[in-house]
Amino acid sequence: PRPASRMTDMTRILFLLSFLVAAALTASPPNMVVVFIDDLGWADFSCFGNKEATTPNIDRLAAEGIRFEQFYVNSPICSPSRCALTTGQYPQRWKLTSFLNNRADNERRGMAQWLNEDAPAISSILKRQGYATGHFGKWHLGGQRDVADAPAISTYGFDETLTNFEGMGAKLLPMTLSPGEKQPGRIWQDAERLGGPVIWMQRSEITGGFVNAAIPFINRAMAAGKPFFINLWPDDVHGPWWPPVDQWREGKRGLYLAVLKAMDQQMGRLFDHLRNTPELRDNTLLILCSDNGPEPGVGHAGPFRGTKGTLYEGGVRSPLIVWGPGLMKKESAGSVNRESVFAAFDLVPSLLALAGVRSEGTVFDGEDVSSSLLGQSTASRTKPLFWRRPPDRKTMQPSQERLPDLAMREGRWKLLCEYDGSLPQLYDLESDPGESINLAETHSELVQRMVGSVIAWHQSMPPDNGPALANEKPKSKGKKKTQP
Repeated sequence: PRPASRMTDMTRILFLLSFLVAAALTASPPNMVVVFIDDLGWADFSCFGNKEATTPNIDRLAAEGIRFEQFYVNSPICSPSRCALTTGQYPQRWKLTSFLNNRADNERRGMAQWLNEDAPAISSILKRQGYATGHFGKWHLGGQRDVADAPAISTYGFDETLTNFEGMGAKLLPMTLSPGEKQPGRIWQDAERLGGPVIWMQRSEITGGFVNAAIPFINRAMAAGKPFFINLWPDDVHGPWWPPVDQWREGKRGLYLAVLKAMDQQMGRLFDHLRNTPELRDNTLLILCSDNGPEPGVGHAGPFRGTKGTLYEGGVRSPLIVWGPGLMKKESAGSVNRESVFAAFDLVPSLLALAGVRSEGTVFDGEDVSSSLLGQSTASRTKPLFWRRPPDRKTMQPSQERLPDLAMREGRWKLLCEYDGSLPQLYDLESDPGESINLAETHSELVQRMVGSVIAWHQSMPPDNGPALANEKPKSKGKKKTQP
């Protein structure tokens, strides 16, 4: 027989293990807030290097959380980028490969009219697991222009929604006011037919309007004893830019920076609410990033080549800040992760893993990188990243530079090429993050292998009309009434 003391020690160990397991099973699932900013450049937060304008509320998140420098989105343009963040899959699977426009233009480009209702959505999965789910902000995954028969945003698993002019359901629509004007104007009035109720408010205050809806939603979820998942997707800092009149600045860049500062100020109320409420601070994870690169000549991509609409780093690399003081490794507060390479669709399986939720049989293209989000490691996704250009973005404006059709990131290497693999460009991102030195001729075997991989991926996805539109002449720009 074993000594009694040893049996006692074993009993204590077993008791402790059972206690830890029970505690893990009864711990409250984490709350989640995803802030997806529109058309923000990689270097436009002051904590990412902006010297022309400060973003103190966002900078404070970074100082209390982790700033990631090698995070990507899955498309250099709006709708497909949002699709990937919603589904955890390549947007090409759902034929969302450029911004959703009017019905005829979507058909011309070989695209769906809206996100298929059969697509997986993190909001739907979490709702079935008891989460309160809310979407506050831009949607742009169906219901815009003359596409008035798209599903309501709530169809994708949201208990409450409030959007702008690019979504079905309740919305905030913008009034505009410039210096010297006494009466505000209204834009996108025809969006009233895409659902209501409709509230008209100053364009410079709409981000605050979404925050004003999100905070009470959070409080109601807390009162009901439910964890919550929230999208806060402002349509700042997308043009046209209408900052508060007393903060007006000259030029497109000046207006952009004024809108950026106003957005930071308005979102700060949500950040303070999470930070100053102990139950929220200790069990909420907030993720903040951009949907694609900046508009040419307006936002800044820092050291990176390219802008919105291009597959170069400036079009697909996004600033990422993750905040969660009660969930993250304490030593990681204020740190910068320069090693982890992953993308927006990896956030879906990662957040589900943190919530202890299974994927319900869905096969994601994204991978679980939750340990990196919490500062427990600097792991990257294991598989390469692939991109296909928007079918209507073969040339860069205004230079008319011809753009590559496909791209791939594997380890330190970035490859870009045409649909057939011709005109390869190969860059070593560790030594050349600005993609300035094409090494394709000196690494022929690597190029051949990567070209084979990216073409195989491209051919495995439903096609769009990119090849047919490759030689299409850009349309002349008139007064802009839509928001791609």
